[in-house]
Amino acid sequence: MGEKMAVVCGPAGNKFIFSNENKLFTSWLPLSLKRVLVFPKYADNSRQELLAMKHNFMHEILKPEALRHYVPIMDSMARKHLDEDWAPHEQVKVFPLSKKYTFDLACRLFMSIEDPESIKRIFDPFSLIISGMYSVPIALPGTAYSRAIRGGKMFRDALLEVVRQRGKELSEKKDSGANKDFLSRMLLAVDDRNDKLMDEKEIANNLIGFLIASYDTTSSAVSMIFNYLAQLPHVYNEVLREQMEIAKRKAPGELLTWEDTVKMKYSWNVAREALRLAPPAQGSFREAITDFSYAGFTIPRGWKIFWTVYSTHKNSKYFPNPEKFDPSRFDGSGPAPFTYIPFGGGPRMCPGKEYARLQILVLMHNVVTKFQLEKVIPNEKIVFRSSPTPSHGVLVRLHPHEKSN
Repeated sequence: MGEKMAVVCGPAGNKFIFSNENKLFTSWLPLSLKRVLVFPKYADNSRQELLAMKHNFMHEILKPEALRHYVPIMDSMARKHLDEDWAPHEQVKVFPLSKKYTFDLACRLFMSIEDPESIKRIFDPFSLIISGMYSVPIALPGTAYSRAIRGGKMFRDALLEVVRQRGKELSEKKDSGANKDFLSRMLLAVDDRNDKLMDEKEIANNLIGFLIASYDTTSSAVSMIFNYLAQLPHVYNEVLREQMEIAKRKAPGELLTWEDTVKMKYSWNVAREALRLAPPAQGSFREAITDFSYAGFTIPRGWKIFWTVYSTHKNSKYFPNPEKFDPSRFDGSGPAPFTYIPFGGGPRMCPGKEYARLQILVLMHNVVTKFQLEKVIPNEKIVFRSSPTPSHGVLVRLHPHEKSN
C-alpha cells in the first residue's frame, strides 16, 4: 500500500485502539478499496468514513430491539433455501450456498427485493467487486482489479436506481409495507433540524456496506461453523439436542422468534468458538489524527494503524490449548476483556453483530434439525484471504434425520 503503518497487538493494544476512537484515530481504508466500493466524491477523502455511514443511526436500526421482527423472515427464507438448494442433493458445498443465502437474505431485509431476476441484476456486478477488490490494485484492462472497478460502478448505479425508485414510492405513498426495511428507514431518517439525514448516494454507500459485510464475513462464519459441526460429532449432538428442544415447542409450520434465539446459548457458544478459531475479518485499519505515544513509541499524525484478532485469539495466555475447539470457553463471564474481538470493539464495533448472530443461529437451527453432516474431505485446507476460505467449499454429505430413524 506504500503507507507508514503500526500494528497494535494484545489486549492492552486492543483496549487502547477501541478506547480512543475519534480522539486519536479515525476509520480508514486503502484508497484502492474505496475506489472500488464508494462513489468518487467519497473515495479521495482520506478522513471520510467508509461508506459515509451515520454510525449512530446504523447502530440504532441494527440493535436487537429493531431486529426482532426479522427473525421469522430469516426462518422462512432459511427453510426455503434448504428445501431448494440442500434437500435435493446428497452432497453440497456449504461455502457457495451460504454466500447465495446471505446475499438473498440481505436483499430481502435491506431492500425488500425477492425477485430472482432483480437479485441477479444486483449480484452480477457485485460478484466482480468481490473477486477483484483485494487483488493487486493495477487497473490495467483485463486485470481483476479493473473488473472490480467496472463492477463497482455498475453496482453503485444499480443500487442508486433502487434508492431513487423507493424514494419515489415513498413520496407518492406507494410503498406497500416495505417501510420497515433498512432502505425505507434510511430514506425517512431526519436529523435534529428535520432535514434528511442522508442523501441518495450516502444511502447507496450504506447499502454497499451492508451487502459486502453480510456476504463476505457472514458467509465465511457460517461455513466455518458447519465445517466444525461436521468434524465434531459430540459438538453437533449438543447443538442438535438444544435445537430439538426448541423445535418440539413449536407448532407445525410455526416460525422461530427472537425469544427462541435467546435460548440457543450452547449453539451461540459453538458459533463464537468458530469465530475465535477462524475469524471472518482479520482486523481493521485506523488513521492517526494526531501524534500519540503508545508502549514507548511515538506514532505521527497520518500514520496508519492496524489491529488484528490473531494477537489474542490463538494466544495460549488467554485461551489455553488454543487450537482445541472448546465452546465451554464462553460459559460464565467468558474470555478476558479485549481478548475476543471478532466484531471489533468500542464505538466502532461492527454494527451488524446482532444481525449476524440472528442469521447464524436461525440457519444453524434449520440445518441441524434436518440433517446430520459428514465431511467428504476430512482434512480440507482453509486458505486465509480476506476471510477464511475452505479450498473445496466445505463439501459435506447430507444425512436427513427422517431417513435415519
